[in-house]
Amino acid sequence: MNKSELVEAMAADAGISKAAAGNALDSLMNNVKKTLKGGGKLALVGFGSFTVKERAARDGRNPQTGETIKIPARRVVSFKPGSELKGAVN
Repeated sequence: MNKSELVEAMAADAGISKAAAGNALDSLMNNVKKTLKGGGKLALVGFGSFTVKERAARDGRNPQTGETIKIPARRVVSFKPGSELKGAVN
């Protein structure tokens, strides 16, 4: 499912226009980005939680040449699914 299909499904489920559903989805995505960029945690009960974790610097290997390279430390987004989401998938 891509973004436009998700907007259509949201509009149909909520009985609102596609434009309103698109605005709601854009607002959600912007607020998730803003929260995570600020180092916060976003928890949606039953769905899951998004957090930012620190990944340490490490050595890697270039698969084409076999040369060892340094991979810098960085922040990565982590998602932990909630119990309802786990149950719906299984």
